[in-house]
Amino acid sequence: MPNNHVRLARRIPVPDAVPTVSVNPVTPPAPDRGLPLQLRVTAPLHGDAAAIVLLSHGGGSSHYLVSKDGYSPLVDFYASHGFAVIQPTHLSSPGGGLGLDTGAPGHPLFWRSRIDDFTLILDNLTAVEAQAPVRLDPTRIAVVGHSAGGNTAGVLLGARATDPAGGTALDLRDPRIGAGVPLASTGSAEGMTDTMRERYPELEADFSHLTTPTLVVHGDEDDNRVATTRGAKHHLGGIMGYSLAETDDEDPERPAVTQRATWAYLRSALHDGDPAWQQEVIQCGRGFGGASAAVAEGPAATSPAARSDREGRPGGPSAPNSAQGLRSGSRPRPLVPTGVARAARTGATRRRAGTSPLDVFSW
Repeated sequence: MPNNHVRLARRIPVPDAVPTVSVNPVTPPAPDRGLPLQLRVTAPLHGDAAAIVLLSHGGGSSHYLVSKDGYSPLVDFYASHGFAVIQPTHLSSPGGGLGLDTGAPGHPLFWRSRIDDFTLILDNLTAVEAQAPVRLDPTRIAVVGHSAGGNTAGVLLGARATDPAGGTALDLRDPRIGAGVPLASTGSAEGMTDTMRERYPELEADFSHLTTPTLVVHGDEDDNRVATTRGAKHHLGGIMGYSLAETDDEDPERPAVTQRATWAYLRSALHDGDPAWQQEVIQCGRGFGGASAAVAEGPAATSPAARSDREGRPGGPSAPNSAQGLRSGSRPRPLVPTGVARAARTGATRRRAGTSPLDVFSW
């Protein structure tokens, strides 16, 4: 149904919503995990095989939303607009995992288990389909993650993880994943406080190796001090759940813009020639009537849109794997979790000529 609290976000074009089905729990084989891997699968009720969005939850103080049962504003939107969303309950979950067991190996983040959860899911898509009345397209897969889940998403997309046991860099990219969206992620350890770096060395990530098309979304007033700060805060207006109590920037417009912008990016990234992201970039260029939203330019942007922004010449939006240079109001800084902007420069050696794997949505 229409959300009467949302007005500005409606300017980003999306198709009409379709009926969905949600199956919970789905339990693919996970013999060495310690606990069963429980999933929620939400997808269109009818239609062809759906592109897959893997959704990695973060942490937080909510008792139940840090699990497969959270993030309904994103899940409902993605599924009602054509995606099949698969949500695991990671071992870090206090309600459905081992988050309350301080003696469990990997506590509290269980960072490696998070990666392994998605490997298990992708290895067992046939088993998932057998338990859920949905059709999945294994050739179109994206990953979305929030907060610590954003770090998980970044590693799956190609950022190098740091093994906290020995400090070695690990390449855990899954080539089956074709695009992704880290939401309010931690970035690299360069932007963290010393206390956070000592407590969570596994959050160190090197984005210079990332080559998979990626949209980084963050609030420019995120007061979680492990991330870059500069409107929206760490929960992006309430993406973890409807009427989320712990959201410190509750505003129906913010999750609505996050829903539509990220959907548009993933739609175009996974479907060649789809104009959804191009249309979203055009709308951001026109502005949201004063709303603080922008698609920020990566340092290596060479698209027509970016050249137009820098040089004052006309230009058009580019493909979703090119950095964008459009803004609302005054030109924004490329505010991204520390280390990501640098990756847009140093990761250039493995890009296609003239493109960047990173886009940034800052507001």
